[in-house]
Amino acid sequence: MKARVIAYYLPQYHPIPENDKFWGKGFTEWTNVAKAKPLFKGHYQPQIPADLGFYDLRLPEIRKAQAELAKAAGIEGFCYWHYWFGNGKKVLDMPFNEVLKSGEPDFPFCLGWANHSWTTKTWEKGKSFSKDTMIFEQLYPGKEDYEKHFYDVLPAFKDKRYITVDGKPLFVIFDPEAIPNSKEFISLWNKLAIKNNLKGVYFVGRCDALPNMNKKNLSKIDELTKPRFQKMLKSGYNGINSVTLKYAEFKATGIVHKAIHSFFRKHFAGIVLDKYKYKTIMEHFIVKEDYEERVYPQLIPRRDRSPRSGRTAMIYYDSTPELFKQAAERAVKCVIKRDKEHRLIFLNAWNEWGEGAYMEPDIKFGHKYIDALREVLQD
Repeated sequence: MKARVIAYYLPQYHPIPENDKFWGKGFTEWTNVAKAKPLFKGHYQPQIPADLGFYDLRLPEIRKAQAELAKAAGIEGFCYWHYWFGNGKKVLDMPFNEVLKSGEPDFPFCLGWANHSWTTKTWEKGKSFSKDTMIFEQLYPGKEDYEKHFYDVLPAFKDKRYITVDGKPLFVIFDPEAIPNSKEFISLWNKLAIKNNLKGVYFVGRCDALPNMNKKNLSKIDELTKPRFQKMLKSGYNGINSVTLKYAEFKATGIVHKAIHSFFRKHFAGIVLDKYKYKTIMEHFIVKEDYEERVYPQLIPRRDRSPRSGRTAMIYYDSTPELFKQAAERAVKCVIKRDKEHRLIFLNAWNEWGEGAYMEPDIKFGHKYIDALREVLQD
C-alpha cells in the first residue's frame, strides 16, 4: 500500500445506561441519524446505511463485516476511540473489549484516548433540557491515575493485532493540550511500557492547525500552524495528526467572511447555516506542514453534523466518491516519500454517521467511497 490509513472508529452503537438516562431508553447515534432532515435544497439527508443497516455493535457478525469492508478499502486498521475520564471511569468500552477478548475480527487496531468531557451539548438538546448538563467530566487526577490507565490498556498493547510504529504501540490523543502536563504523562507511560517488555509508546496528538482566531492573527493565518506543531512535538509527542478543518474553512470563504459568519454563529446560532462545498474545503485541506516527517495528515470522506446539531451544525455538502478520491490522492502525496513505517494518514472516520463522516456503504453511494480509497492506495 502507498500509505498506512488508520480509520477512527466510534464504538457508540449500542445502548448504555448513561445514554438511556440522558437521552431516552435505547438511544444510540442511530436515533439522530434516522431523524435528520435536509436543511437546504440538495442537502443529502437523511443518510441511511445500506449493507450493515442500523447495526448494534454487540453483534460480533457486525464487527467482522466492518473489518472486511475496511480491508476492501485498503485501510490498515481501526483506531477505536477509548473513553477514560479519570479515576477509573470508562464508557463505551464493550465493543473493543469483545474484540480484544474474542480475537475477532482478526484485523489490526489501535486506541485513541477521547479525552473530552461529555455534556448535553454533545447532541442537540430535546425539550427535557433547559440548560447544559455535565454527563462525564474529563479529569486528570495525576500520576496514580495515569498508571492505572496504562495498565488498563496494556493487554491491548500486547495483542498481536495492535498497530505499531517503529515497533511501539500507536496511541492517539484527541486533545493533547487538555492534559495538564503531557511530558510527565508521556514519560511515565514510556517507562511503564519498557518495564512491561515493550519498546515504548508511539504517541500521536491531534492538533488543530489554527489557534483561536482574533483580530491580531487573522492576517497571519498561514504562519500559525508550524509554531503550534513544534510546541506539541517539544512536549514529547512522536507525531501529530493535523486537524485542518478550521484552516480550510477560513481559506475557502475568505478571512473576513468567515469571521463575520463565526460571529453570527456564536450569537445568533441557527439563523445562518454554516455550510461549505466539500470540493472547496478539500482544495485547502492540506497544509504545507503535512509534508513534514512527523506530521500525519487527516482525510475526511464527508462531514455533516446536522443529525447531531440541527441548524447549528457544520456542513460540508456535495461530497462525491470522485472528489474524495482526489482528496485521498493529495493526502498520499504528503507521505509517499517517507519510509513505509511513517506513511500514516488518519481517516476521519469509519463510522461517524452522526457527524456525516463515514466510509460504510449508504443507500446513495453504496461501496463507491471504499472503491475510491482502494484505487488510490494500491501500489
